[in-house]
Amino acid sequence: MNQNPLLVPIDTLIDYAVVQPAHIEPAVKTLIEETRNAIEQAASPQTPATWESLIDPVETVSGRLWRAWSVAGHLNAVVNTPELRQAYNQCLPLVTEFSTWIGLHKGLYTQYQRLHNSPEFAQLPAVRQRIIELALRDFRLSGVELEGEAREQYAQICDEEAQASQKFSENVLDAIDQWFLLVEDAARLEGIPADVCDAAKADAEKNGQTGWRLTLKMPCYLPVMQYAKDRSLRETLYRAYGTIASEQGDTRFDNTPLIEQLLDLRAREARLLGFANFAQMRLETRMADNADQVLNFLRELAAKAKPHAQRDLVQLQAFGRETLGIDRLEPWDNAYVSERLREARYAYSEDEIKQYFTEPNVVAGLFGVAKILFGVEVRDTGLTAWHPDARVLEVLRDGEPCGHLLLDLYARQGKQSGAWVDSERTRSRANGQLQTPVVYLTCNFTPPANGKPALLTHDDVITLFHEAGHALHALLSTVDDPGASAFASVEWDAIELPSQFMENFCWEWRVVTQMSSHVSTGEPLPRALFDKLLAARNYQSGMQTVRQIEFSLFDMRIHNQANGLPIADVMQTLNDVRNEVAVLFPPEWHRFPHNFSHLFAGGYGAGYYSYKWAEVLSADAYAAFEETALTTESGEPDTLNAKTGRRFRDEILAVGGARPAAESFRAFRGRDAQIDALLRHSGMNETAADSAQPT
Repeated sequence: MNQNPLLVPIDTLIDYAVVQPAHIEPAVKTLIEETRNAIEQAASPQTPATWESLIDPVETVSGRLWRAWSVAGHLNAVVNTPELRQAYNQCLPLVTEFSTWIGLHKGLYTQYQRLHNSPEFAQLPAVRQRIIELALRDFRLSGVELEGEAREQYAQICDEEAQASQKFSENVLDAIDQWFLLVEDAARLEGIPADVCDAAKADAEKNGQTGWRLTLKMPCYLPVMQYAKDRSLRETLYRAYGTIASEQGDTRFDNTPLIEQLLDLRAREARLLGFANFAQMRLETRMADNADQVLNFLRELAAKAKPHAQRDLVQLQAFGRETLGIDRLEPWDNAYVSERLREARYAYSEDEIKQYFTEPNVVAGLFGVAKILFGVEVRDTGLTAWHPDARVLEVLRDGEPCGHLLLDLYARQGKQSGAWVDSERTRSRANGQLQTPVVYLTCNFTPPANGKPALLTHDDVITLFHEAGHALHALLSTVDDPGASAFASVEWDAIELPSQFMENFCWEWRVVTQMSSHVSTGEPLPRALFDKLLAARNYQSGMQTVRQIEFSLFDMRIHNQANGLPIADVMQTLNDVRNEVAVLFPPEWHRFPHNFSHLFAGGYGAGYYSYKWAEVLSADAYAAFEETALTTESGEPDTLNAKTGRRFRDEILAVGGARPAAESFRAFRGRDAQIDALLRHSGMNETAADSAQPT
């Protein structure tokens, strides 16, 4: 057992290269038992209700358990194998049962109440008072006050929810991994960028096939939809992607029953805890007060965006008809025609732009921005990780080590799609010893090919900066108590503030020149090409905005119900939302919810509105950098102001969840958030008003 790499001391880095599926269950069982014993000791009425006797011991031992489980979950997501999946799924009920047991532990709850009501509480630092108050709230939301049969039902619901969410995620991964289209006629690939075709050809050869193997992974799917002149090819891939994990696709992976099950379980959970619905329950831990406030916010934003979206659509249809001879735009035409219109209007293509954004240079440029603004330096440790593509980086803040960043940027078989950040280990200080955070940053970019570095689209660059904002939120924390770390206690509808804030720097000339380098010539992006990119920044922003609002309204409406919904009502709700705010309408057979992992497997249930809510915060925060911009030698504004950057670091990033997000925003901005900057950045400021804003 001592050889188990998941059981190393918490201050030792995990050696991912030696972690095997067989290590997971023994480690999880051992650490659950150790943590259970520590909790029982802390919960004993004989144990003094002090921070040192109650909270410190539990945090210390539970930190090892949650670190091991985080490693298991991460590996299951990025190097999924049948053996790893089996090991993870064997432990999932154990971990779920244990988490539920903690939340229902009346003895521990009583101890927290004793500490809260004791004279010592007033003597604690404000951050520790907040941790205790949040813990008491979370105990109540975890069913600690339930009795008898209701208590048993709650535990059963939690277990079933965890199992259903995991299966939903597996179905999406498997449906994408198992689908491919082998193209043997090169003429069908006309228009698709060469690097995408090269990767498809290499994929076919790897699988013992002749031709080009097209898949539903984004580095292949998106360029096909944008560039393939073969309309039937676009239709084939669109239909395959639109029916992922549904009864319309490979029925082995149909998520229909899991959607119905999860909505039913969530409604039952909320009722047991005394809430009208799941949305009301979730909003107990958010900045937003209630579902009506969220719905009003989204609808007011939709009212501002929809006229712009309708104009975008009219222009798209006219261009398709008059220039491309497409009289009626089908859904599989939209991305293709949009890219042709962009090229015609702004005289550049995404493929042309991405020749300048090689992954090594972009990553270096990102770290350059972090250094100027936040005093961050990054160095490669040379340590091995779970895959040759993954890198282990040490992060320093003002010259002092502050954590490790585990970077895994390329798409591959067995890796979940999308981009995300998670924490392996949280910052803490115990017995005078500082434990620094370890953070995962995962993307799914096109891997390098033919001896050349990976090429990123500008959207890829934005995605990387976005995820880096999340990572910096964890890495630059100065909060020594894990209970107030960013990912533990920042309100969900504010957690996207740092990530969306970082996206803005992808549009700054100084940043772009530093991180662009043509794959063949090494030249930075020409100013003329950058100006075209900048001019197109808000291209179709109206359509993009109403699409995000569509997702958010759909999420809030299906969770703002007293009971679960059958799939027919789920789809009808989506149609109703589209009729209210959308301008694009997929075919009847399209099954978007079945692939909506954010809602059903990613923790965003009744919370997808957070992206738009936090975008108000992030745009207003960035406006502070615009207001304090320096002037370059050429007379241009330069938002890389180190003084403002340090204030953002110290008032937003460093404090994590040590205080409510609204207080942190006010500390940085000097006032509450306003929507004006978001509307201006989106090109919709002519209809600006202050009403649609989070407060």
